[in-house]
This record gives sequence, structure tokens and C-alpha cells, in this order.
Amino acid sequence: MTNAVLRIGGAMALAALVSASPALAQENAAPATKPAATKPAAAKPAAAPAKPAAAATKTAAPAKPAAPKAGATVGGPEAAAAADGNKSAWVKLCEKAPLVKKDAEGKEVKEEKNLCLTHHERLDGNTGMVLVSAAIREVEGQDKKSLMVMVPLGMAIPPGIRAAVYTKDQWGAVSKNEKVDDKQLKPVELKFSLCHPAGCTAETEATAEIIEQMKSGGGMMVVAMNANAQPIGFPVPLDGFADAYAGAPIDNKAYADARSQLMKQIRERQTQMAEQARKDQQEKAAAMRNLPGVNTTGAEGAPATTGSTAKPAQPEKK
Repeated sequence: MTNAVLRIGGAMALAALVSASPALAQENAAPATKPAATKPAAAKPAAAPAKPAAAATKTAAPAKPAAPKAGATVGGPEAAAAADGNKSAWVKLCEKAPLVKKDAEGKEVKEEKNLCLTHHERLDGNTGMVLVSAAIREVEGQDKKSLMVMVPLGMAIPPGIRAAVYTKDQWGAVSKNEKVDDKQLKPVELKFSLCHPAGCTAETEATAEIIEQMKSGGGMMVVAMNANAQPIGFPVPLDGFADAYAGAPIDNKAYADARSQLMKQIRERQTQMAEQARKDQQEKAAAMRNLPGVNTTGAEGAPATTGSTAKPAQPEKK
């Protein structure tokens, strides 16, 4: 009951930040290579809204990530973190959230608890589309923490998501396209729990071991299956996670202002791209009109353009 309330109640306003508030804007994530394992059965693609996911089937070991690409950073909520002296792409946000539980007599009792998310997000700098986000969710008074990962719509639901933390040395190696022994990794499975227009979120318990791995790790590779049962990899850097997780939350208003500024920049970029595309189309059309032999008016019997070898139309004989 408690978990369901946190997902769909007032606390979801903050949890939705896992998919709606950027900490870093980059270009598309590098796709993972196909794992050498039995191909899972085709599964229903994620859609919004979606029903609770079925139990995840075991998928192949996570693929080695391609070298993380330097994306097109366009600024954003990391500026809010920098205002608090934290230059990491990871930020911590906290707010009071209503929690509903039943007392000894079975009656519902409402109380407010502090809910915090230490999260990171990557956006497409041209479209604003969420590419991947990851977060550790903590609820006041609860020892259990959650690892939440959000991927775009169109991923297969039953396989869920697999995530593996790479050490700094391993992350540095894959960034150079060097081989990493998969046996050294400890992937975890996450089950989808919620879908919304921005994407679908999967989660699992964030054990002490997982959190310690993230604190000292270089990066985390998230692997999901698309509707064609092909693995798609989403790299998540872990630089700054330890400081953000242990530190105080940033100012929510400053963060919201930074997010608003980022989305404004993205809209301006979209406008510029649309204007450039319009100009390119006009130039192309003008160039086509100047080609030899092109009929500039489109009317039947119109004289050919200068330099054309076509003969003008002859008047009909009576």
C-alpha cells in the first residue's frame, strides 16, 4: 500500500523528476552491442499509460557499452547544483510528500514524510527528449531504498532492464573500446513499474552493495530490449554521485529555474533548426528552377529555359 501511494500520490510529483527534469543534456546514447545469449521472445513494447509490468524474464548479460560520447551540452539544472557548489551532473532533490498507511484498526492514516531523489538525467539537446535517467529514492523512516531507471517509450516490458556498475578502470577501458570481462560485472534486474509520456520507469531495491558500487564506480550501463528484441544500451556516468548522495539537497526553486532555462534553450534551438531547414529548402528550389531544360512556369507549351535544347511547342496546323 505504501509503495503504491508513493507512486501515484503527491510524492509522484517529485518522483516524476526522474523523467522530467534534466541534470545534463547530451546527444543520443550509444547503442549496446547484441549479447551472445538466447534471444528472448518478442514482448509488448512499453506505452503510456501502461499497466504494471509483468515479472521480468532473465535476459542476457549486459553488453559492453560503446565509448560514451561527449554530447551537446546546452546547460540546464546542473547550473542549480553548481550554485550550491556542486558541479556534478547528479543532484539531490527533497520535498515533503503525503504518505498513506493503515493503523492497527485498518483505518487509513495520512502523514507527511521527506522524500529525496539523488538523480542524473540525459536529454537530447535538440529535441529535449529524455534518453535515460537514474535515481536513488529515499523515504524518511524507511530503511529500504530504491534504484529507479527511466528509458524512452518503445522498450519491451517483460524483459525489464538490466544495469551494471563499472569500476573507474573498467569504464575508462570501455571508453577506449577495450575489452572488459563480463564475469567481473554484477548486473541487477529492474522491473517496470510506471509508464508516462516521457518514458517508462523500472526499479529495484538499492541495496547497500549497489550504492557502494555507485559511489566508487566510473559509470553504469543500462540495457533494455526494444520491440524487436534488440538490446539498446544507455551509459550513465557516475562522476559526482557520491558527493550528491551524501550532501545536502539543492534548492528546488533554483533547480526549477535552471530546468526552465534549459527547455527555453531547446525550444530556441528547434526554432533555429526549423528556420535553417526552410532556408535550405528555398535554396534548393531556386537552384532547381535555374537548371537547363526546366520549365519555369509549368504551363503546357511554355518556352524552355535559356540554354535548353528542347524545341518550343509548334502551333497546331489547320
